[in-house]
Amino acid sequence: MIHLTGTGPLARLVLRRDRVRLAVWVGAIALLTYTQVAGLKGLYPDRQSLAEAGQLVQDNAAFIAMAGPPVALDTLGGRTAFEISAFGMVLAALMNLFLVTRHLRGDEEAGRAELLRSTVVGRHASITAVLATALLADAVLGGLLFAVLIGTGLPAGGSAALAAGIAGVGLLFAGMAAVSSQVTEGTRAASGIAGVALAVSFVLRAIGDVGDGRLSWLSPLGWGQALRPYGGERWWVLALMAAALVALIWSAYRINSHRDLGAGIVPPRAGPARAEPGLLSPTGLAVRLHRGALAGWTLALLLAGVAYGSISGDVEDFVGDNETIADIMAQAGGDLVESFLSTTALVLAMIATAYSVQATLRMRSEEQAGRAEPVLAGALSRWRWAGSHLQVVVAGTLVVLAAAGLGTGVTYGLIDGDAGHVPRLLAASLVHAPAALVVVGVTVALYGFVPRFAVAGWALVAALFVMGFFGDILSLPEWFLELSPFHHVPSLPAEDVAVLPLVLLSVLAAALIGLGLAGLRRRDLQT
Repeated sequence: MIHLTGTGPLARLVLRRDRVRLAVWVGAIALLTYTQVAGLKGLYPDRQSLAEAGQLVQDNAAFIAMAGPPVALDTLGGRTAFEISAFGMVLAALMNLFLVTRHLRGDEEAGRAELLRSTVVGRHASITAVLATALLADAVLGGLLFAVLIGTGLPAGGSAALAAGIAGVGLLFAGMAAVSSQVTEGTRAASGIAGVALAVSFVLRAIGDVGDGRLSWLSPLGWGQALRPYGGERWWVLALMAAALVALIWSAYRINSHRDLGAGIVPPRAGPARAEPGLLSPTGLAVRLHRGALAGWTLALLLAGVAYGSISGDVEDFVGDNETIADIMAQAGGDLVESFLSTTALVLAMIATAYSVQATLRMRSEEQAGRAEPVLAGALSRWRWAGSHLQVVVAGTLVVLAAAGLGTGVTYGLIDGDAGHVPRLLAASLVHAPAALVVVGVTVALYGFVPRFAVAGWALVAALFVMGFFGDILSLPEWFLELSPFHHVPSLPAEDVAVLPLVLLSVLAAALIGLGLAGLRRRDLQT
């Protein structure tokens, strides 16, 4: 037990440091679940409408690849599990992944772990404390999801299985992140390894569900959906998930026992003797720092666009005679297909905005890690330093939006046999850039004046997502919805381009960024 000395106080410290982040994550997942169930109740008021919609999904490989195996789609519970399980599991996995890598590898990289280990703290205390916090967060998430689901009238057994599947997958990726944190010396590398594992899990699950289902058993996401909520629950799958979690935790402990503090089992590559010419400029350095995240987000948005484009031609069949869905789609104007494409462009733009916020917060990470101070110790001004990062943020936002539009346009163009869809859908995606940059501006303003609250940019993205897609379901007032910059973006291709709102949003974004840079110039650097 000597290796676990100090676990309790460390767990309380982790919980205190991340109490707000975890509350936002858990609350957002629960809110999205509630709004999804409420929306499905309105879309499919009876079992016949559910069965008709389920028949259209049953044989659609694109829908199955995106959402999971079609189980009990003629029931509200089965349809709910089909709609939210894959997305909820990914969100839960990301919550745990970021929590564990931030407190394990992040604390070692920043030197905080060394200070703690100089006191009476056991070798495995940090891992145990972080995993205990992850367990608590996932238990709260599972309990809250169960309460939300049964509160909407869904059966208790299926609700418990769906909640356990989402929380269980999240906990599995906490274990995965604990292992990846022992492998490398960098926080981003550790997060990247766990993130790749999540992406591979999603792909294996998608290929397996479209095929004979065998590959799905190689994916934790597939295990979560194999519980079959509302469709004859298979509780023994929880034993498989528990065994895998125990194996991951044992591996993390084992590796931690055989490595030095601050080191990973994979030594870092030796850098070149001389820096590349591009690194001699602030912009070149910023590009180097952002290129990995930009490449990952670009690929993700491209694949998401391909997925949406592949099902665009089936929208009319999917809607069928459901007047409720037709009315919702008609709100964007144009026919059903154009309305679907407009909604798709908005969804992908929201995801792209998450990239924009992450890239903007890289400045905060550089400052906290102490890497900004040596760069600014020379002749480089704070404006030029921050401006170099923001150049990459703006360009990167355009790149990921373009990737989403190209993915949707090229795929739909190939299916429909019309190459003209490519420029139309590319424009439909890029038109959201001013709204995304307004969110960047708010994040920069927070970073410039109150850097500790800059992470509120993530909460803003979540709030805008709820306002954009669930505002009507939640009966939010119109004046409140108009606060969202995305509310003022023309819904291409269903609507014509309106230039004035885009100009005003661009001016607002520029003003907010300028305000944030002014604040950065006047405050002290923090570490």
